[in-house]
Amino acid sequence: MTLKRQLLLVSLLTLVLPWAGYRFIHETESALRTGQQQMLAGTARAIADSLAKYPEEFPAASSSGRRVSDQIYGHALEARPEIDGYIDDWTIDRAALQTMRGVDGPVRFALGIFDQAVYLYVEVTDRHIVYAQPEAPPSGDDVGNGGRFSDGIQLVSSNPPYLENRFTFTAEAPGPIITHVETANGSTPEPTIHAQWQDVPGGYQVEARIPATLLGTHLGVVVFNTADDSQAPVRSSSFTGATPGAFVRSSPELTGIAANLVQPGMRLIVTDAAGWRIAQSGKLTPPDTGGSGIRSAWPRIIYDALVESGEEASLAEPDASGLEQQGYIVAALNGSESAGWFRSNESGTAVVAVAQPIRVRQHVVGAVILQQGTDAILSLTNEGLSRLINVTLIATILVAVTLLGYATWLSRRIRRLSVAAERALDGDQLRVRLPSAGSRDEVGDLSRSFSSVLQRLGDYNDYLRSLASKLSHELRTPLAIVTSSLENLEHEPLNEASASYAARARDGADRLRRILTAMSEASRVEELMQNVEPERLDLAAALAAAVAAYRDVYPDRRFVLATDLDTAPMRGSPELLIQMLDKLVDNAVDFSAAGDTVTVRLDRNDGRLLLAVENPGPSLPGRMRSQLFDSMVSMRPGSDSRHLGLGLYVARLIAEGHRGRIDASNIEGGVAVVVSLPGDNNGE
Repeated sequence: MTLKRQLLLVSLLTLVLPWAGYRFIHETESALRTGQQQMLAGTARAIADSLAKYPEEFPAASSSGRRVSDQIYGHALEARPEIDGYIDDWTIDRAALQTMRGVDGPVRFALGIFDQAVYLYVEVTDRHIVYAQPEAPPSGDDVGNGGRFSDGIQLVSSNPPYLENRFTFTAEAPGPIITHVETANGSTPEPTIHAQWQDVPGGYQVEARIPATLLGTHLGVVVFNTADDSQAPVRSSSFTGATPGAFVRSSPELTGIAANLVQPGMRLIVTDAAGWRIAQSGKLTPPDTGGSGIRSAWPRIIYDALVESGEEASLAEPDASGLEQQGYIVAALNGSESAGWFRSNESGTAVVAVAQPIRVRQHVVGAVILQQGTDAILSLTNEGLSRLINVTLIATILVAVTLLGYATWLSRRIRRLSVAAERALDGDQLRVRLPSAGSRDEVGDLSRSFSSVLQRLGDYNDYLRSLASKLSHELRTPLAIVTSSLENLEHEPLNEASASYAARARDGADRLRRILTAMSEASRVEELMQNVEPERLDLAAALAAAVAAYRDVYPDRRFVLATDLDTAPMRGSPELLIQMLDKLVDNAVDFSAAGDTVTVRLDRNDGRLLLAVENPGPSLPGRMRSQLFDSMVSMRPGSDSRHLGLGLYVARLIAEGHRGRIDASNIEGGVAVVVSLPGDNNGE
């Protein structure tokens, strides 16, 4: 892993700080919300005790064994609807409509209460509407007219255990209709009821206004669907038994009491034992969207991911149907105190709600629901998290950018030092001056250490390079003395043993002289390269003559000259170039066997002449390829004193003296030494 990535990962540790801050703010918010919830629970408990003093205001129908679905809820309307057969001007949501199964599809209906009147609205799905005939008023469940049947609606009203009344709505045509009231004494028109019939695609709608004094405590809706005017209609009812369910409506007495008990910014809801809303007062304070907080898109996403999520805030709103069925309210109706936490990311609304059962003689007759917005808590949380997110992001970005910039600068220094250290060994001279040597940090210490090592290596390398000439100079005089003494000794009368020893000493002196000659050859080549006068020559012709001579010198080897060049003009020293070729051929012969073929190639590439000597034999070790042309380096087995590892070094000196370069590589079955020399294209 690079230094940049390491420091970038280290910079991510700064995220521990915002996490710790988030945990602190989260715990603070939870503590504040718990305190608010406990306060609301105490208030709701006191309100429940106060409402328990009015047991007559809580309907007993919910405990009579009847199903809740049989009951009908009367919604309090805020304005007087116009009787036109449409529900658009009712101040309720369409979700408030109750549904029952019809013959051709669902039947939806609702009852509303406004100013001592009950309003009825019914939507009927009917594929074939059969209107009433004017011969006779409708009577009975058949809703018939003189033996003919029609579609219609009945509102069944009763005050158990008394008899029930039926309000029948049939139409001879769309528009205003006359309502008939069927009692034990017969069916009569009721002029105080105003009703309207409207045909709509797929069925019809009926809207009516009924004086509240005409209705009892129990109501039910019945719809008659007639396939044709000769068949009895099919009856669909909103209640399952023989009698309708209870008509549940708001209690003016409880509503007034709730208005006096509720505090500003709170909403108080009272339900009966079944969960029907019978009183409501107060409003929640809307969230302040203009204050401080998180309004930007991307901080808001981070905020929503951090804060504790509750149930959707819309679930805290009073149910449109009038039947409160939220979990915490059901728990209160079962006799347990409960609470709920609601929150909306879209609107920023947050609500704490508590539900307290109302008990009369140890029986639960209803529940008190008290709700309050948590604007103060959210404002504090929003402001704290907003600052935390902004400061954290800015700090993290600054730290990451700073560390990334520092890592880039530091890695660049180390990279420059690495490149300089690699290039320090290029060429004959060591470059001991490395970058960052003047710095006072660890990189500067490393650079100075490298420079010191390279300086010592350069001194040692210079010593090795001059060792051959020094030894040659220092040993030449003693060797001359030994040689002259041996020559003089040969002219003296010696016995057979002494003559043998003198001959051996003379051979040793000759070998030592050859060694000194080889050691001084490199120095002579360097001097010659400095003083040589380049001349124009044809390298192709020179190679042809040299290869022919090698065939005579090495009869046990086959020599091949491979080239497509007729001429290869260049400028240089013919003697030194042939000496370089001699070294390469001598090396190829030493590493090949009798009968092998040594190939001398000459090619041209991009204006340069490529001279290659190829021979079969063992491959070059990878570690030796870069040291093969250094001074006194030899790969020959044994300790042959005739070879000191100076041949290829001399070849390198000659190649570089001609502005060329030399390299060795492994080929299939052997080794190739390639010399690249500049050609003289202008001389062609």
